[in-house]
Amino acid sequence: MGPKAKKPGSKKKKITKAERLKLLQEEEERRQKEEGTKYTVILFSHIEEARVKYEKEEMERLEMERIEKEKWQQLEAKDLERRNEELEELYYLEGCFPEAEKLKQENRLLSQWKHYIQCDGSPDPSVAQEINTFISLWKEETNETFEEVIAKSKLVLYLIEKLKLILLETPPYDLQDKNITQYQGSILELQELLHLKFNIATEILLRQASTLADLDSGNMEKVIQDENVTLYVWANLKKNPRYRSVRFSETQTRFELPRILATSDIALRLLHTHYDHVTPPFPVRALSQERTSTEAHFVEGEVNVVETEIPEDFEEEHKQRENESISVHEEEIKIEEQVDTEVQRILKEGLQKYIYPPGTTEDFETENAFPPVEVILEVHENVIFFENPMVARWDAEGKHWKTDGISNVSYKSRERLITFNLETFGPVTLIQDTHINMPYQSWELRPLDVNKVLLTVITVFTEIQIQIKEDLCMLASIKLDDKKHPSVLEGKWMNPISFIIALKEAGLNIFPTGHSHFYVVINHKVPLVEMKACRQMALLSSAFAFGWSRWNAHCDSKKVVLKVMEHLAKEEPIQNPDWTLLMFSGDRAQRLKIDEYSETFSEALKEETEFHSTLYHMVKDFASKEAMEKIRSSNCQFINSVCHMLLSIRLFSYS
Repeated sequence: MGPKAKKPGSKKKKITKAERLKLLQEEEERRQKEEGTKYTVILFSHIEEARVKYEKEEMERLEMERIEKEKWQQLEAKDLERRNEELEELYYLEGCFPEAEKLKQENRLLSQWKHYIQCDGSPDPSVAQEINTFISLWKEETNETFEEVIAKSKLVLYLIEKLKLILLETPPYDLQDKNITQYQGSILELQELLHLKFNIATEILLRQASTLADLDSGNMEKVIQDENVTLYVWANLKKNPRYRSVRFSETQTRFELPRILATSDIALRLLHTHYDHVTPPFPVRALSQERTSTEAHFVEGEVNVVETEIPEDFEEEHKQRENESISVHEEEIKIEEQVDTEVQRILKEGLQKYIYPPGTTEDFETENAFPPVEVILEVHENVIFFENPMVARWDAEGKHWKTDGISNVSYKSRERLITFNLETFGPVTLIQDTHINMPYQSWELRPLDVNKVLLTVITVFTEIQIQIKEDLCMLASIKLDDKKHPSVLEGKWMNPISFIIALKEAGLNIFPTGHSHFYVVINHKVPLVEMKACRQMALLSSAFAFGWSRWNAHCDSKKVVLKVMEHLAKEEPIQNPDWTLLMFSGDRAQRLKIDEYSETFSEALKEETEFHSTLYHMVKDFASKEAMEKIRSSNCQFINSVCHMLLSIRLFSYS
């Protein structure tokens, strides 16, 4: 049999490599197309869902805004409706401020009348005839001892302070220009006369040097102390060059004299006053740019070198030549931004100025014939320095304080001793930065009882507590490094102006001036807003505590933020405080939704609260009946004193 015939088409056609790749590519494209269609459907589905969700949320947001706007408009309408009523009530309540001023005026008149009927011989400094007669009669008195002058100085200083208070306390509309000129002139006359009397009394004392000589050293030493003045006098009777260190008995005050003074007929006088008799009490000209932001804080002194003729009995006892003389140094130290140094000479005609070093030194062999004098002084315990004080001297020609001519200054705070070298003599003082305690770190105003509050101000260096009761203020305590620091001001009640002056003189300056913002970084607030806030805080202070809030620095200058809470417990600190945050713009007060510990600041209104036209009515919204009774029973003089202190410290701008 022959072979079988092959069926047509039974043999497969061979696929080339290129065709295979093409088929694979087409298959992949088809697969991707199918998947892409699926993904597109899913993507479109998600976009649609997001759009619907966004539109829903936007509608909800707009609805919330509409509701909030309606609520706000309702609150504004309600506030506007009662605005006049609230302002009228506040106006009535703030009638206590003019009433307090009226009582002050009546008290001034009553004081004048009491003085008139007392007939104690002391003059009324506001009456020109009386004060002029007093000055004239005292000028005629001669040969007064230093003890007699010191005794008289108490009355003189009282008269000076009284005149200063009249100028500070009397409203401008009650003071005529002629009265101002009269009072200022009387102050200057009294100051100059008192200083002259001290100089004359020193001269009289030096003429008794022979009877006061120390048995061991042979030199004269005398210390006379009073609450306002301390006098140190030392006369070099022996002229022994080995006695170059002058130390006054039972004190740390001393001088290290150059050889030329240790071998000369000299005497040293240190007049240490606890008041300022050097700086003009009224502006003379612009302050020196050298220390415009500094302030003197306490005692004052003057260093004078005086040369004197020797009395006959003095010559005989110490075998001195007939025309020999004594040179006297007189020094006053005023720790109040002052340093006074001058040299004087006592001849037959009395004290005359003498320059150390002399104007010409040609007669002396070496250039260092007149080296500086080393002075060591005890700083008065009543004055507080938060940093090492600077020493300054008074420039009599320029009428300002300078720091040149003073070197090698060192201060031992524990021993309260300051050492420095003086090139020439005259009034000197210790100074520190006026604004060292500004800005404040925090503050709190807490009621202790009706018409009695405690104001606490915390600074970088100290914590100061001030009690205000009726129309008087008192320093309650001072803390340094968390430890209580004693002060003679504690327990002494004074009117607000006298109290502020006393704190400044003690170095506790927390009272900004109109120029303080040039030296302190402050949180500026519009003065009118501050004034309104302080007045209304004073109205509420018998029953509500107020405190510093960190959010006060986050709102703009037309608003203040503060903490407030009701506090009725007598004489007790605040336990577990539950503060409410309030924001006040002067025309609107509201409770804030945030608290002191929130992460960010927000002006959002607290839920279910309203706002008011006054801070007083905002607080009244959540005040208890007992609290409102205390507030209504507050004394107008107490309210005025609290307001005066708050405005003087400027808590909102300087915290």
